[in-house]
Amino acid sequence: MNTALLEAVLDTIIPADDFPSGVDAGGLRYLDRLLDERPDWVTPVQAALDAIEAAGIALFGSPFEQLSGQRRVEVLDTLAGDASYAWFAKVVNAGYYADPGNGGNDAAVSWSMMGWRPWPGERPDVEQPGPRNVIAPGTVETRYDAIVVGSGAGGGVAAAGLAAAGRNVLVIEAGGWPDVEALATDHLRSARALLELDPVTGPPAGSPRVLELGGRRSMQRPGDPGWNGNATTAGGGTRVYGAQAWRFAPDDFRMASRYGVPEGSALADWPFGYDELEPYYARAEWEIGVSGDDHDGGHAGHRSRPYPMKPLPAGIAADRLAAGARRLGVSTLAVPLLVNSAAYQGRLACAQCAMCIAFACPVDAKNGSHNTVLQRAFATGRCSIMLHATVERLLVDSGGRVTGVAVVGERDGVVWRCSVAASEVVLAAGAIETARLLLNSTSEREPQGIGNNTDQVGRHLQGHRYGGALGIFGEVVEELIGPGASIATADYRFGNEGVVGGGIIANEFVPTPSNTYGYLTAAGLIPLHGAAAKAGMRDLPWRMVRLAGPIQEMTSRDSRVTVDRAVRDRFGVPVVKLAGGAHPEDLRAWDFLTDRAADWLRAAGAEIVVPGSRGDGHGPSGGQHQAGTCRMGDDPATSVTDPWGRVWGHDNLRICDASLHVTNGGVNPVLTVFANAYRVIDHLTGGG
Repeated sequence: MNTALLEAVLDTIIPADDFPSGVDAGGLRYLDRLLDERPDWVTPVQAALDAIEAAGIALFGSPFEQLSGQRRVEVLDTLAGDASYAWFAKVVNAGYYADPGNGGNDAAVSWSMMGWRPWPGERPDVEQPGPRNVIAPGTVETRYDAIVVGSGAGGGVAAAGLAAAGRNVLVIEAGGWPDVEALATDHLRSARALLELDPVTGPPAGSPRVLELGGRRSMQRPGDPGWNGNATTAGGGTRVYGAQAWRFAPDDFRMASRYGVPEGSALADWPFGYDELEPYYARAEWEIGVSGDDHDGGHAGHRSRPYPMKPLPAGIAADRLAAGARRLGVSTLAVPLLVNSAAYQGRLACAQCAMCIAFACPVDAKNGSHNTVLQRAFATGRCSIMLHATVERLLVDSGGRVTGVAVVGERDGVVWRCSVAASEVVLAAGAIETARLLLNSTSEREPQGIGNNTDQVGRHLQGHRYGGALGIFGEVVEELIGPGASIATADYRFGNEGVVGGGIIANEFVPTPSNTYGYLTAAGLIPLHGAAAKAGMRDLPWRMVRLAGPIQEMTSRDSRVTVDRAVRDRFGVPVVKLAGGAHPEDLRAWDFLTDRAADWLRAAGAEIVVPGSRGDGHGPSGGQHQAGTCRMGDDPATSVTDPWGRVWGHDNLRICDASLHVTNGGVNPVLTVFANAYRVIDHLTGGG
């Protein structure tokens, strides 16, 4: 590449003022590192530079690097609508506003310019739970009482419940157990980063998926939106989630009864109701740890116990939003969070840092599988975990009974395989990977995959599309008080005219500076480059509030997971193929929640309100809220498991994750995953 041109472009995109330019802050080193990681980006970067050079010659008859500063800005202004240049400008700015470890923000100069800080004071040194009872492939036993595939919310509960009941348990986790430093610092590779780099939460390289849209197939990397990823680590998504801990409401379990079945959907009722799950909601809130407001207006249903902890403190933005809600006649409540507002179960209270969503907690105050139920399972002495290990298929005997699992992994560059037998197998790998495992486990009795003789495995994939809006206030409302999500309304979950279902609306988590740049440019509030962009990044983040809410999606037979046997991962296992998209009712609900979020911001005093974009061009919305591919039911013709998570025809094979969800609610589903996992495992062990 033309180094002189590259330097000129970087210093025009991010010019020097009282703070360093893009080049002076380490931008060239950042780009070198980035292109080493993503050599496929060399071509689009060169395309952007070529477009800039051509525009300079067309406008002024000279190469860009020979132009004066003002003329350079004029050239870039003409390219604001050019896709290659817009992408490159976002890449450059992402590095400038990211953590210093990425090389484009030396000495955190952009953070000093903005006044942004990741921690409210000195970052504390807190001992975190690390790997325990880890078994290497060569030392794994040949047989266990139970094998649990996956270690997230469902898998952790399963491991703890089985071990407490006296079973000898092996947990198999495809990811590792990265330390906090690996998961709490990188702004460009977090699970919520906007740059679409492969996330530090995994999965490892060589894990593609295929997305089929409108008859066209495309390969997806783990960082691509169409991959629909969740964290591949010990603790699964609970290691880095935002930890909103909502209960589903009674009507979430009977959507078809309340609304009917919209054309083109497969909307159905759950095989049980809220009352059956309520004791397990209470158990999850206390055993995992939830902070919340007992005076929540009964937004879900009756409660048998109060929350174990009060809500976390909020700030100015929550006060403004509360006043706006009162003007609208809308009720509000504190966002329930799986985060300690006080010392709980031997761990500290939240320090309210600015990096909660998508990052590991530096003080271990965020409650997930990794620091609660998995630790209890290990403490029994009857549970071990095998990391960096993928179950490639379930094993069956001549009669079709599941007898164990076939496992594959890589160690020191060498691929290894082993088979492990078990009396009971519990699948909790997430809705997409659980379905993939069943589909890849073919046999003579079930040639289309275990549990799939009625073609139900993988269907009804759902997640959450988010309606929402961004508001700019006339005064400072952002105080970097984490986690950020502090006030919500549940008034729009049901009873909305012309809409099937609905959802909550809450203020969003504190964003990183890199993501803030993405939000502000997408909203058209700052330009892609130049002094005005830097000025906007000094001012607008402190006056910005974002509201968002997940909609209750319609299930569809055609929104689904299959496997593509022509495409294999690094171990030779057929990969996931995703297909489907938004139902018309989803788009209607999205519009409704977006309008309500905008109304709320205006009522709260926002001077500028920008509705969010639908973002519905990436196929099914699995993502971190993926659910529904192995839904429960009373009829094997229309479901994959019975109401207790047993795969039809297999009394020793259960599912214990959100695959079971018949519908996914208009709220974050993780508390329901925890609660239903307790219910399923209690039934398995006779503890319920």
